[in-house]
Amino acid sequence: MKQMTKIVILACSIGFGMVELILAQVQIDISKTRPPISSYIYGQFIEHLGRCIYGGIWAEMLEDRKFYFPVTDEYNPYIKLNDQPFPVVGSSPWQVMGSAGSVTMETTQPFVGIHTPQVAAGSGLRQKDLGLVKGKKYVGYIWLCAPKGKGEVKITLKGSEGCTVIRKVGDRYAKHEFSFKAIESTDKGELEIAVTGAACLVGTVSLMPADNIRGMRADTLAKLRELNAPIYRWPGGNFTSGYEWRDGIGDRDRRPPRKNPAWTGVEHNDFGTDEFMDFCREIKTEPLIVVNTGLGGPYSAGQWVEYVNGAATTPMGAIRAANGNKKPYSVRWWGIGNEMYGPWQLGFMALNHYILKHNETVMRMKAIDSSIKVVGVGALGFKIEKHFPNEKRDWTTGMMEKCADSMDWISEHFYCNKKDDVPAHVRLIPDNIHRIAEGHRKLRGEMPSLTGKDIRISMDEWNYWYGPHLYGELGTRYFLKDALGIAAGLHEYFRCTDIIAAAFYAQTINVIGCIKTTKTEAFLDATALPLMLYRRHFGTLPLAIEGEVKDIDVAAALSVDRKKITIGVVNPLTQPAEVPVTIKDLKAAANGRVWTITGSDPLAFNEASAPIRLDVVEKPAGFDGTLKVPPLSISLFEFPIKK
Repeated sequence: MKQMTKIVILACSIGFGMVELILAQVQIDISKTRPPISSYIYGQFIEHLGRCIYGGIWAEMLEDRKFYFPVTDEYNPYIKLNDQPFPVVGSSPWQVMGSAGSVTMETTQPFVGIHTPQVAAGSGLRQKDLGLVKGKKYVGYIWLCAPKGKGEVKITLKGSEGCTVIRKVGDRYAKHEFSFKAIESTDKGELEIAVTGAACLVGTVSLMPADNIRGMRADTLAKLRELNAPIYRWPGGNFTSGYEWRDGIGDRDRRPPRKNPAWTGVEHNDFGTDEFMDFCREIKTEPLIVVNTGLGGPYSAGQWVEYVNGAATTPMGAIRAANGNKKPYSVRWWGIGNEMYGPWQLGFMALNHYILKHNETVMRMKAIDSSIKVVGVGALGFKIEKHFPNEKRDWTTGMMEKCADSMDWISEHFYCNKKDDVPAHVRLIPDNIHRIAEGHRKLRGEMPSLTGKDIRISMDEWNYWYGPHLYGELGTRYFLKDALGIAAGLHEYFRCTDIIAAAFYAQTINVIGCIKTTKTEAFLDATALPLMLYRRHFGTLPLAIEGEVKDIDVAAALSVDRKKITIGVVNPLTQPAEVPVTIKDLKAAANGRVWTITGSDPLAFNEASAPIRLDVVEKPAGFDGTLKVPPLSISLFEFPIKK
């Protein structure tokens, strides 16, 4: 016998100076489930951009610790981007402590990169603007060499107690460790390196909080564990099209610093392949690695697969083993390039040329490991006719025509700006998901190359993107109205489980991210809350829903054992809504729960060192036939099914 859940929503809206009562009915048939919701819908994306990795995940406190920029007598390190409070380093952040000319850059046999600073006796180096927390311990080290005598170096950290004196620095590089305990909380700590005796070469320097977890920030990892995303896409993004993965392996202090190929700032190469894999192990998530098909090519991509997945007896696997990881990582998912359709992309090329490159890259990679699954670059409706007049196809169609045999998923990206009207703002996200899903469904019905194939969508970049950069490059703040849109987007993903296999919120930390960090704190931004809530509590078997409710978005699902029903309601209106529900042939439940995210202002937001304004609040919820949801809210109800 068919079991029917009937939801009747009474929504009040204001019109023409009077209250208008709108009656709308939504029917949920709990015997009709869609394909299960993949956990990959809750995926995340991290890129070497702004303060996502460095300043976000990675615990290093020093800027340019490998001296990519030459140290000069002129100290003017920062450039401003959009008046953001986290300026980008545009020249050396190291200030000379002595007379003019007392620090020179030696290019003969540099410790790392193309040059190494030599500091004369009586001079030194200083780095400012370090974040310290009173009572917290900080640890670091410095590589030193005094080629023409015995040097002595004194290390101090302003804002902490004590100092470290390194005596008899020899004529060969040696690593010297130091530690400090902060006596005040400040964003203006200073590390000073003072040289006496003979001149000293400074190879690299490092300073981290002592509670770092193998180089990663403990506070950031704690928030990432709360988010509990099942898969992470890395290292880009536009970054990957100029990334040389070999720069990011081996001795971390000897990895060369580079200009970030796609964005501003320096790529320190401290966080490379092995660190990413360690990151995934630490937060218990699955990796997806995106290879370089911009300035890189098939051979390099194949070698990367071998480094990651090859046995220790293979050439690249042997290098991985020598780097301390004998066992292969067995990474399953690999992205083949990023946004290669865009003229902003390094290595941008004509579609017909990229098709050849994609197919050869996949062939090389699968020759190394035939078990891998790959994600091709898609862009539904995106035409490059302006740059290549003879190309009339949109990018996704061309890839589906010629690459269907060499991909498992195809990527799509979208970002939304903002609308002042909250319901319209919220709809931006689900409307884009619906547009892309419908476009792919249409292609499946039209293209012979897709007959018998099930190439699903990996929405591996999606989000709102607008506003000032308060948390570094692209570090935008998110509001309650954005959280409502992300929740409505999840609802649309649940309606598209037939065609969308994965989604990667972009990006996780600081850069249009759902987690934000300062120099000393990490916290959940507004958009983290629905991602975390639905990941933890929403059901697995989405239910078919008939009918519509203007502005209010409803989704429902059963738990995998079919013993619970979850109902998500996104109310973007400034009025509360009553949701009368009748569940035919099912008994009322007195022991349900509801989790709610709400606030009185659609522009409410969270920030560091302030009371939490937006949070997930759990309460008991009895089911007596009516669900009440507050204004500007996300409500997720859970009830046991009792026949």
